[in-house]
Amino acid sequence: MSFAFLPAFQAVGIEFGFSSLLGAELVGSAVAIVFGMFYSKVKFLFPPLVTGTVIFTIGVSLYPTVIRYMAGGEGTPGFGGVANWIVGLITFAVVFGLTNFGRGTVKLGAIFFGIVIGVLVSIPFGMVDPSDVAQAGWFSLPRLFPFPIEFYIAACLTLAVVYIMVNVQLIGDLSASTMGSMNRMSTEHELGGALKAQGFVSMISSVLGGMPTSAFGQNVGIIVSNRVINRWVFAGAAFVFLAAGLVPKLSTALTMIPQPVIGGATISVFGTITLNGIRILVKDGLTPRACTVFGVSVAFGLGIAQVSGSLAGPCMPGWVATIFGTSAITPCAIMAIVLNSILPPEPRPDVIDLRPDGRKETERLEKAIAADATVDDVAKVPANGASSKAAAPSRA
Repeated sequence: MSFAFLPAFQAVGIEFGFSSLLGAELVGSAVAIVFGMFYSKVKFLFPPLVTGTVIFTIGVSLYPTVIRYMAGGEGTPGFGGVANWIVGLITFAVVFGLTNFGRGTVKLGAIFFGIVIGVLVSIPFGMVDPSDVAQAGWFSLPRLFPFPIEFYIAACLTLAVVYIMVNVQLIGDLSASTMGSMNRMSTEHELGGALKAQGFVSMISSVLGGMPTSAFGQNVGIIVSNRVINRWVFAGAAFVFLAAGLVPKLSTALTMIPQPVIGGATISVFGTITLNGIRILVKDGLTPRACTVFGVSVAFGLGIAQVSGSLAGPCMPGWVATIFGTSAITPCAIMAIVLNSILPPEPRPDVIDLRPDGRKETERLEKAIAADATVDDVAKVPANGASSKAAAPSRA
């Protein structure tokens, strides 16, 4: 589940209960599907300037997350300890080395091999406990509607807005993936299909008692790093997660991976997301208008996210802080869309000759032609405005 969902889900769950949370999730998923169906009507709101700004913010907002991973996971007893950083840095060094100096399968699987080595290094530090795997069952089927579903208007409206904001984040994630792996922006068909697919899967999750799915920015960094975009690879990864959902022992084994290992394996690719946002921004030139939209949007997004409680003061509705005060992506995206819509477009300059003395060169050639000079005599025509005929050869 995306971190963008978490604060809103916590607020709705505490106020209305888990059953209302599942009902609001079901409504929000339907809103996401409708948004995907009509994406062609609103795609003008997401030009490269807006998507590039959102992608840049996604990358920057992930930096604290990966540092928390490397430090051992916020709230854990050993958070920030030496052992966590040793494991994290060794994992990072392996991934970095294989990515930049490896070849073939070793290079493409750098993150996987780094995680394997990181887990082995973490064992002497007592970070891996296999006892939970032994206690887990071998097979378990999901149940339809394991919890009752209730609908409250306030909860449904809150999550509907959150789902739209997550869709904006998904547009940025997909654009970053295609730009980094295929050096192009996502097509309308690709974006619309992805938006509808995310809403449909989240809808299924709600009736199974689960949380919504989303495209993690971490995955974008991995895709951009190895440039593997074959759909069968993603299908294989999906099969692993499906098997983990049906086989508790496998899911427990996956959760055994220490957080410092995850942080060390992914920190090297998070910066790529930010750089892809910059690539999209500079594609059409950093004009004063583009700089204004980008700078102001990022300032609002990161500023609000970094100042805890900035939208939770007196007379401030609780839903404002829930939707806009918990993630830098949402306020940044809203501000970028608004500014890009209201600021007048900059006039395009006429095509001019930027070569030194370009206009004089043109005039000199015109005078030579008027004087009936040959090609060999063009160089003899003076560039200071003297009579062209005097420079022309005699044709007696």
